Amino acid sequence: MAVKAGIIGAGGMLQYHAAGFREAGADIIAICDLNKDAAKQAAEEYGVENVYGDVQEMLEGLPELEAVSVITPNRFHKPVAVQLLEAGKHVFCEKPPALNAAEVAEMKNAAEAADKVLMFDFNNRARPESYALMDYLRSGEVGRINSAQAKWIRRTGIPGFGGWFTNKEMSGGGPLIDLLHMVDLALFYMDYPEPQHVLAQTFDDFIQDKAFKGPWGIPDVADGVTDVESAAHGFVRFTTGQVLSFQVSWAEMNKREEVSVTFQGTKAGGMIRRLFGTDGLDETAIDDCELYAQENGRSVNRSIITEPNEDMGRIRAAQNFILSIEGTEQPLNTPAQALALMKIIDATYESARTGQPIAIA
Repeated sequence: MAVKAGIIGAGGMLQYHAAGFREAGADIIAICDLNKDAAKQAAEEYGVENVYGDVQEMLEGLPELEAVSVITPNRFHKPVAVQLLEAGKHVFCEKPPALNAAEVAEMKNAAEAADKVLMFDFNNRARPESYALMDYLRSGEVGRINSAQAKWIRRTGIPGFGGWFTNKEMSGGGPLIDLLHMVDLALFYMDYPEPQHVLAQTFDDFIQDKAFKGPWGIPDVADGVTDVESAAHGFVRFTTGQVLSFQVSWAEMNKREEVSVTFQGTKAGGMIRRLFGTDGLDETAIDDCELYAQENGRSVNRSIITEPNEDMGRIRAAQNFILSIEGTEQPLNTPAQALALMKIIDATYESARTGQPIAIA
């Protein structure tokens, strides 16, 4: 029997969740959004029968629902996910997991109590390049990764002014939280070691400058709040002695948008990278996936060729969620990993606030 799924949120990410669910054979039976007109429009576009403007109404009206994805502003990730888990539903939640680590701990506990799958849309793990690199890592060709560098940097990429993205109460933070994918991906390659200390700094240059707005996102809100960072730089030491440095920005003086993880192992190094076009949307993006090794006394760089994937793993990640419920694939991420990631993010903001290294309990 096909998994019966619902989607909360009729925004742009719905297209990927819907495609991934259907790729895995799920039956999407409901779309829910506070803006019920938007939900109706999406339901018509995707051929979904049931439309709701309230989560509880959806749960009461469709007791047969088994799995639900959450595509809402960050502030609502925790309460909606916990509501769904306590109702006995599997949950696929957009990133970031929540506003902070304490909220993720609540979600993790709710999933364990309900014995349900809780996953997050860390879609870059599902890119073909990531699968290829993990094959090399798991085969032992890289050895232990001693150090890694994670980047998601933009020159002009603020996603609107005064909306929920730039309102810390609604979003939890700026680019560090919004673009946490590469920090997660580096941790994934490193086998998610236990973080020990974080030293970091955030910057708010250009965060009020509309010349640094990206070509996508949400409309500006004239009387809205813009109180998040424009960039974050940090260094993480793990209990294993491994280290990670990261640079994340919406608005920073870079040549072009770069999304990358580079790592140095005891046997080989590697890199996964996408360089976007000048506006982040054109067709000039460049993808690289490489391994760096010493062979027969020579430095050898291997290019890893994979199939093109313009959605950066979003469809495949949603597919993995359904297949994990069915038991035919292992989950690409776990609540424990999400909790560790959010502890690093919390410590980053605290280190920036205090000017001190922050120990992670």
